[in-house]
Amino acid sequence: MPETPIPNVIRTLRFKLRREGVAWLEAAAVEVNQVWNWANEVSYKAARPYSGPSRWLSGFDLDKLSTGATKCFEHVGADTIQKVDAEFARRRRQFRKAKLRWRVSRGSRRSLGWVPFKAASIRRNGRALRFCGKTLRVFEADRFLGIDRWRDGCFCQDAVGDWWLCLPAPVVIEDIPAAEVDVGIDLGLHATATTSDGAVLDAGRAYRDLEQKIATAQRRGHKRHAKRLHRKASRRRAFALHRFSRKMANTYQMIVVGDVSSPKLARTRMAKAILDSGWGLLRMQLQYKGESAGRCVRIVSERNTSRTCSACGALSGPAGVNGLRVRLWVCGECGCAHDRDVNAAKNILAAGRCSPSVCGNESSPRHAPPSRTPRPRKARKARDGAAA
Repeated sequence: MPETPIPNVIRTLRFKLRREGVAWLEAAAVEVNQVWNWANEVSYKAARPYSGPSRWLSGFDLDKLSTGATKCFEHVGADTIQKVDAEFARRRRQFRKAKLRWRVSRGSRRSLGWVPFKAASIRRNGRALRFCGKTLRVFEADRFLGIDRWRDGCFCQDAVGDWWLCLPAPVVIEDIPAAEVDVGIDLGLHATATTSDGAVLDAGRAYRDLEQKIATAQRRGHKRHAKRLHRKASRRRAFALHRFSRKMANTYQMIVVGDVSSPKLARTRMAKAILDSGWGLLRMQLQYKGESAGRCVRIVSERNTSRTCSACGALSGPAGVNGLRVRLWVCGECGCAHDRDVNAAKNILAAGRCSPSVCGNESSPRHAPPSRTPRPRKARKARDGAAA
């Protein structure tokens, strides 16, 4: 029997660049912004002409118009210009706009640095890398030397001012057998995540613990120090979520998560706690780690999962905003005692076990709430006529 080839997934690896290449990258980022703004202006004029038919320029059209532009730049080459054109055309199709935002190179509202590249533009030079005639060194050079091949990536700058090399590389999927079959995960504020087996990821205080220090730095005008504190909080949050998601991906074969929406809830008075919990980041980590480990990750509707009894299916749990403070409750139908989050996780798991619905790719809930929609008017008329 021939061996089945092990599939690969593309994972973006990040390497921090050393300080000696920052000045060169910032100058290259200014030229990238000029190319982006030129493509933005040319595309808008073609889409909104003074006379004649409009035209939606593609990345190939922008490449033809930018032929010979490399003689105007000192840091970027033709490959980088083509990547900027392709990315601009893709973003323009994505947002369906005739004009995108300008990239600002200077001032308080400047855009963070970004320099895309093609895979052939990056070459090794010993323990460093060579790009457009410039040698750049990275931290963790041994990890960089362990990459055999990579795809198109970019250099990007964070809010603090550090530059990173984002290198997409294929990674072999490790076929690790799971110890358990499946698990449901409920996302919340009292606990960031609660599983159907009773495991709890405590609510993170990554931002709350540094809130006073951040406020002090902002009042004193120490913007760079405030940005470093924000990055520290982000790393603390990501570290806790990474540990939890890795444990879930290594233990369970099927992982079912609720589809709670962070952007919608962030408009309420609970916005600070919701953004500090990192629900979207946790779902993203579960998805790509589950894919790498060969797991099945599903996102299902969590409507009425806190109210529904996981034992009998009755809607006897606490409801409404005032019901959020109730953490333990007893079902009025069967008398079973429930922990609010664990019960919701069990209902989410039950919804993930059901077959997908006809309308979409999400699983149908196990216990559908009773419909309060009135019957059609025609049906009522036909019934009244039959009774007469």
